[in-house]
Amino acid sequence: MISRFLFGPFRPGIEAQRPLLYRIAYAWCHDAALADDLVQETLSRAWARRAQLRDEAALKAWMVSIMNHCWLDHLRGRRDFDDVDDWQDELESGAESPEACFDREQVVACVRAAVARLPLGQRQVLTLVDLEEFGYAEVARILDIPVGTVMSRLSRARAALKNLLDAATPQPAAQPLLRRVK
Repeated sequence: MISRFLFGPFRPGIEAQRPLLYRIAYAWCHDAALADDLVQETLSRAWARRAQLRDEAALKAWMVSIMNHCWLDHLRGRRDFDDVDDWQDELESGAESPEACFDREQVVACVRAAVARLPLGQRQVLTLVDLEEFGYAEVARILDIPVGTVMSRLSRARAALKNLLDAATPQPAAQPLLRRVK
């Protein structure tokens, strides 16, 4: 069974993960070219390490975990920081603050911009739990952090996202008070 999986349908299985991996990579880095590179490196590493996967059901989480390692390797290569632990909750994207949102496209752009402003650790947990619907334990394994850290980052990410979106929402103009005239 394992050998059939590893050499038969494995390649289509990992290729089928490409859209998911791209969505997550783009949410983490907000750069289309870098997201493509991360996905390609992830697929390459997954293919090279296919013998390490023991459970077909874990393919999705296994591949996202590989991509997380590719992402960390990319960040380490930038040398913009001294220690990974120092930037994990600090690194923000250079995206501008969200603007007022009026129609559906503007709302999507506003939410994307707000997510981009979250620190990296929060952005990773938020995208994996809320967008890709991974469980807390799966996210903890993917990012190699404790489940409690996943829960606290998610809570902080949701609160920060709410504050960013509240600040970006235009407040209605104050209504003039009407007086009764007899």
